[in-house]
Amino acid sequence: MFVKPVSGLLVREPATKQVLPPEGKEVLDGDLFWQRRIRDGDVEIVKPVKIRRPE
Repeated sequence: MFVKPVSGLLVREPATKQVLPPEGKEVLDGDLFWQRRIRDGDVEIVKPVKIRRPE
């Protein structure tokens, strides 16, 4: 699933301790950490934005 932090929040990835980028990132579907973040309203599930690269 693809998640991004809600506006105004910094959320760290549990394994790397890196801040989740504002545009979001793909994470494991069944991970309890991310399920809690969704339930608590810290992150939201979104569709990834496709970036077109110039040819």
